[in-house]
Amino acid sequence: MRRRERALANCDPVMARLIAAAGPCRIETALERPPFETLASAIAHQQLNGAVARRILARFTALYAPAQFPQPAAVAATGDAPLRAAGFSYSKIIALRDLADKVCRGVVPTVAEMHTLDNDAIVERITQVRGIGRWTVEMMLMFHLGRPDVLPVDDFGVCNGFRLAYGLKGMPRPRALAEFGARWAPHRSLAAWYLWRAVDLARERKLPRAGRAPRVALIQARSKPHRAKRPSAKRRRAAR
Repeated sequence: MRRRERALANCDPVMARLIAAAGPCRIETALERPPFETLASAIAHQQLNGAVARRILARFTALYAPAQFPQPAAVAATGDAPLRAAGFSYSKIIALRDLADKVCRGVVPTVAEMHTLDNDAIVERITQVRGIGRWTVEMMLMFHLGRPDVLPVDDFGVCNGFRLAYGLKGMPRPRALAEFGARWAPHRSLAAWYLWRAVDLARERKLPRAGRAPRVALIQARSKPHRAKRPSAKRRRAAR
């Protein structure tokens, strides 16, 4: 990891200052965790805070005790009522069943198979599951497979960290961030982690001063719709 940090610092002076301010990377990975467990957990967390999602997952897992985590076939055979009682919405139940089905049919690759596939191939296959988007798979690639070269350009924290660290006046367009971030390859997961830390450093007023901002395309702020000025009461009376 220290070697990767040095390589990233050597290719980008802003990253070098960010690495010096944030310190060594502390990415924690859950290697070899079954894809079904990872993705079912992601479905549970959608649009919920972490504490609520963890309680739902605890009740969900308890339905299949003494198994440490339910198997896809068991979930597919479970009726709506127990899953609703655990806290899942109907849309999430449909997503869970679709996930279980695609794991059983081999659409979702096993961990062993993932080691033979590149990132884009994994994204293409797993995003076939209802309710699973590219961002979810990218988080899986980074934190459960330990892939070193993933840049989640649609992640708000990564985009905001880039804005802060590089002194931009607005949020970068995802495509522009992807093009700029090509210089960080093959250490883009590490770069993403430091961009997340940039947000924390800015909050703590410890973020290094940005130099001249790079020329990257920014997301244009939505302008407020123009409202015609309402005539005064005097003018309204005169118009009658």
